[in-house]
Amino acid sequence: MKRLAILGSTGSIGVNTLDIVRQFPERFEVISLSAGLNTKLLKQQILEFRPKLVSVLNKELASSLRREIHDIPIEILYGIEGLIQVATHPDVDQVVSAIVGAVGLIPTLSAIKTGKAIALANKESLVMAGKIMMEEAKKNDAQILPVDSEHSAIFQALLGHQSQDVHRLILTASGGPFLNFPISRLSEVTVKEALNHPHWEMGKKITIDSASLMNKGLEVIEAHWLFNIPVEKIVVQIHPQSVIHSMVEYIDGSIIGLMGINDMRIPISYALSFPQRLNLNLPPLDLSQVGALTFLSPDPERFPCLRLAYQSIEIGETMPTILNAANEVSVNAFLEGAIKFTGVPILLQKVMAEHEVKTVRTIEDILRADQWARERSRSIIEGRKLF
Repeated sequence: MKRLAILGSTGSIGVNTLDIVRQFPERFEVISLSAGLNTKLLKQQILEFRPKLVSVLNKELASSLRREIHDIPIEILYGIEGLIQVATHPDVDQVVSAIVGAVGLIPTLSAIKTGKAIALANKESLVMAGKIMMEEAKKNDAQILPVDSEHSAIFQALLGHQSQDVHRLILTASGGPFLNFPISRLSEVTVKEALNHPHWEMGKKITIDSASLMNKGLEVIEAHWLFNIPVEKIVVQIHPQSVIHSMVEYIDGSIIGLMGINDMRIPISYALSFPQRLNLNLPPLDLSQVGALTFLSPDPERFPCLRLAYQSIEIGETMPTILNAANEVSVNAFLEGAIKFTGVPILLQKVMAEHEVKTVRTIEDILRADQWARERSRSIIEGRKLF
């Protein structure tokens, strides 16, 4: 029986994780959960899975939830301290880090420091603090298993092979809703259009990142830290069919990839059950119906965010944190109608250009850079200097 904490239980990854727990109650037990604002769904999860501890966004939500479930013996916390308690509960064996954004960094790192296994979907934590997280994982013997379908594919394609034999990692991307959209009209796209991903159902922030290809840029940085592969050996290929989830090319010319249907329960279940696999009873991939598989190099004019992501990790130190923070602010601004879709890379480039890169020695260095980038990004947006 593996005992789980789920950071972000009401999001897409969290809901899919709980569906796996529901299918395999003899294998998994839910110890703790965290959610943000969606206490309605969290309440349903509490009633079904009976965790010992939950955390929500703030004190008001915690008090309201307590009144609604006053007859259930459960500890209800809130804020960053609540997230840390969820992630480090002494009964937890593995933490599913599924919170979107920088808020996932501290609880995920806290869990690593206690030696817990991590099923990692929160790519932002590695983007911001990859070196620190991987060093702490090694020091505390904490296994980090990827949940993103691309990194799960690479993880599996690397098994049984020597790292020195790797020629490059190939991350695949669908290209999102704007792959064939006229570049001249990208400034006119609506939030609804940007959220219309052709293959995956995800949260709003990740879906917008997929439309701009920033999601793939963050995944490049994540892959660099997860697999200890130089960034220059990590490439992105547009694969509109989204059948091959990523590949590893070896020095002898062999390419090993992973194919499958688009269902996040597959990589989630593998991270939870590794090295075993679970019979999820999902429909098989019908290759006879797939047709041709095509690959394209990303157009830098159409997807400038990808170039900025590479630039940030090549500079290193605090710059990936700046990229991530500015992106989170700009995506939220786009969703709220404050800037255009094309304003996202414009804002990122300006904030990165203004940043004075600092050496990262501690997590506090990262948090200071994150705060600066958010404040500067909001100031630019409020001043309407670019948009």
